[in-house]
Amino acid sequence: MLNHITIKNLAVVDSLGLELNTGLSVLTGETGAGKSILIDALGLVLGDRADASAIRHGAERADISAEFDLQDANIEQWLQDNELDSEGECLIRRTISAKGRSRGFINGQPIPLQLLRELGEKLVNIHGQNTHQALMKSDEQRLLLDNFAGITQLRKELNQCYQQWKKKSSDYQTLKQDTAERDAKLDLLRFQVQEFSDFELQENELQDLEEEHRKLSNASRLIETSQNIHYQLAQDEQNSINHLLSHSISELQGLSELDQSLNPISEMLNNALIQVDEASSELRHYLDSLELDPSHLQWLDNRISNIYDLARKHRIETHELFAHTETLKRELEQLENADVHLETLLAEVEACKTDYFKLAKKLSKTRSKASGLLAEQVIKHIHELGMERCVFEIKLLASESEQPQLHGMEVVEFYVTTNPGQPLRPLSKVVSGGELSRISLAIQVVTAQFSDIPTLIFDEVDVGIGGGIAEMVGNKLRLLGTNSQILCVTHQAQVASQAHQHLNVYKQSDDEKTTTSISLLDEEQRVEELSRMMGGVTITEQTRSHAREMRKQVTG
Repeated sequence: MLNHITIKNLAVVDSLGLELNTGLSVLTGETGAGKSILIDALGLVLGDRADASAIRHGAERADISAEFDLQDANIEQWLQDNELDSEGECLIRRTISAKGRSRGFINGQPIPLQLLRELGEKLVNIHGQNTHQALMKSDEQRLLLDNFAGITQLRKELNQCYQQWKKKSSDYQTLKQDTAERDAKLDLLRFQVQEFSDFELQENELQDLEEEHRKLSNASRLIETSQNIHYQLAQDEQNSINHLLSHSISELQGLSELDQSLNPISEMLNNALIQVDEASSELRHYLDSLELDPSHLQWLDNRISNIYDLARKHRIETHELFAHTETLKRELEQLENADVHLETLLAEVEACKTDYFKLAKKLSKTRSKASGLLAEQVIKHIHELGMERCVFEIKLLASESEQPQLHGMEVVEFYVTTNPGQPLRPLSKVVSGGELSRISLAIQVVTAQFSDIPTLIFDEVDVGIGGGIAEMVGNKLRLLGTNSQILCVTHQAQVASQAHQHLNVYKQSDDEKTTTSISLLDEEQRVEELSRMMGGVTITEQTRSHAREMRKQVTG
């Protein structure tokens, strides 16, 4: 739920902070006051495209912050998955500079706008006048029906099955095409595999060869220096470290008889003598292993050079040669046994197809049942909105293709007729803006009840509606507010009177600037605003009385 929004330097807003509650909140005001500024600001903070023209004249940047109270485990999990969680809170911020640069933040961490949009879709659903256009698209109609039917998981399983079938089919077609060109490829692959087989390259061989080459290239120095050290350790009978240590130990043992505190020192020298003897022995073995072999060194030079030549020939790095060899072998084996692989792949394609159609059949059955229920509820609301003779149906049109489709084997299409005796036509063919507005609102009211999005915004969706119909619209929006947070921009007093919270948008001007502000109205202020909405220029006591009666009917 949206708890608080702060707007700075956006359009005609200088600085604005607004607390919002649960239930239905309406925004009203004079024409041109900027009633949609809150909607625009929310759109921007949740990732809508922006440019420098959105910034208040004379300001360096616009800054919008929105604080949400999280009550949905899925949203909290999304924040955790993206390392953006902050103990049940969600603070989103968007800045737009005068130079056109834009930055987004979630819980203080800078993030790409794509993440803002992704999170925004989980937090807020905006139903504006352009929502009517979205509702006329078949994809949107299918999504509304699926959400109503509660088949998100089933649809996800179907999508995954479709992707598996698509990949297996692609692999099959690729291999089938490769098989047609097999003879030409086989000759090349056999030559390359034979070349690598003759070379007998081992895994990590180059690394081992280069290490051995470094050792042999410096064999003379290694032998000479090691021999000198070995001589100093043990071979010099008078001055070797071994001899000097032995002599010192013998002297200390004699002194230890006079002073036992020298025993630990004697023990340390004994340990040192043992270490020297072991080092001398290891060094002797090392010297025995060293040999000067010019012919082997030359062989190493040639082998290393040939490995680098082979890598250049195949245009790959030396460390990739061994893996490349294995890849060529697999490709050769696949082509030589293409018929077997084709049969295996074809069987896998058919198995995926069978699984897909099982899920698709289940999905179609669920959609068919839900379409009747959804149409029944929508038509009920349409009739209540003053279109008693309207007919509304949801048709599931079979796909023209017999192959699996991403979203199932039918196209979902909303059909309607507003005139008795006229045939049903797709919703996209409805011409009247007023009719489309009411039909759209009925659909939105019904489907919004099945949305897990906590905040729903209706931006002037009641345009062209008045009288008792407007009152019914307000009643429906208030009903929605019992389960969700509803924000509604409206011109209709009948809608505004039923809000749990009434916000008034107004402009203030002086010689230097014009600013838009929003204030929360108390009961008397609400009566005045409702009277203005109904009464026009002159507000009479009769108009105020009517406004009070409207409020009394709502509050009981």
